[in-house]
Amino acid sequence: MDFTDKTLVCSDCQAEFTYTAADQQRHKERGYEHEPKRCPECRSKRRAATGVAGGGHAAPRGDRGGSHGGGPRPVRKFFPATCAECGRQTEVPFKPTEGRPVFCRDCFQSKRP
Repeated sequence: MDFTDKTLVCSDCQAEFTYTAADQQRHKERGYEHEPKRCPECRSKRRAATGVAGGGHAAPRGDRGGSHGGGPRPVRKFFPATCAECGRQTEVPFKPTEGRPVFCRDCFQSKRP
């Protein structure tokens, strides 16, 4: 498919910007379906303000890599629990469900193949 440069209008600052053929090709390869709404300057400002490294586009499933968007990870909430194997008090990163066993790290590791 041949791409040609397009002139678009930024939704934030209303400035015209060029959506180059190379950018269109790159977006197609990454699975993006829509043209950008913001000029490069407004995208950079938005990324800096939100801490999102990829410009806010969601990558197609299975193509997310190992990055978390460049910002700090959200604080994980832990819940108190009693290990079903050894009875030791522990904390787990999920809310325990009544009737389902919860294991401390050591007992969980010993059960893994």
